[in-house]
Formats: sequence, structure tokens, C-alpha cells
Amino acid sequence: MMKILNYKLLLCILAFLSFSKYSSGQDKISKALDSWNQGTIPYAYVENLPETDSIAFLDTREKEEFKVSHLKNAIWVGYKKFDEKKVLETITDKSQPIIVYCSIGVRSEDIGEKLKELGYTKILNLHGGIFEWKNKGGAVFNDKEIETDSVHAFSKHWGKLLQEGIKVY
Repeated sequence: MMKILNYKLLLCILAFLSFSKYSSGQDKISKALDSWNQGTIPYAYVENLPETDSIAFLDTREKEEFKVSHLKNAIWVGYKKFDEKKVLETITDKSQPIIVYCSIGVRSEDIGEKLKELGYTKILNLHGGIFEWKNKGGAVFNDKEIETDSVHAFSKHWGKLLQEGIKVY
């Protein structure tokens, strides 16, 4: 009887620890977004994304980050050198559903605001960005469009929020 209780206690502790690790990672991302973002672009959440090809994913990170890893069929638009012209030429329908993303969702909010200024009306910001996408088992692709486990982690500081995959700096 004592062995069964010890076994159940061990299982409970392991379940709590694994949930705590996941939960604390999510809490850290949410806290970072709460402190850095203004909430001007509504969030899309990885677990609630519809499976459709009608959404345009725009990667708002630097080109080096995009080459290491990006979401399938994402369009790179940059951040420091945001390519407004490329967006206007690629997405001509201003009511096209767009999801912007970056590492966790800070830079993508800025680009989402620029898209609003350009007249786009259906913009969402991927909560947790590519980090949360990978943390929840999503596939990422390199510059040759081959699935990879590597994810550009931006910096050692922000890379702490990436719990899955191989961190590349």
C-alpha cells in the first residue's frame, strides 16, 4: 500500500512540475507582451488558429532570423527595414486576413500598426510568436523550405522563452 501511495505521489509531483514548466514559460511570454505591447493589434493564439490557406503569415523579424526558421509559406517583410512596397504588391486585397509574427509578438505588433496605417483591416498578432509556435509543436522551415528543429532565438535573453527546438543565435 505504501509503494502505491509513493508511486501516486511521484506521478502527481511529475505532472505538476511538467505543467509548471509549461505554465511558467507561457506566463513569461504573456508578461513580456503585457509590458512591451500596447494591445493595438489583437492576438491570434497558436491553439486556436484555423487550418486554412486563406491567412497570410507575415514574418516581421530580421532576414537572418527568417532564413534559420519561419512558418510555412510565410512572407518575410522585415522590421528595421519593413518592406511596405512588398506588402502592397503581394497582398492587394486590404481585407485579406493577416497574421503577423516575430519571436514572441513585440516587433510584430509594431508592423501590425503599420499595416493598419496602410489600410489593412484584418490583422492579428501571433501571441508568443514563432517561439510559442515551436513550443506547442508547430513546424518551422529553413530558407530552403525544409522542415527544421532550429529556431533563431534572437538573443540569449529572449531565447529563454524558447523551450523546444534548437536555439540558433
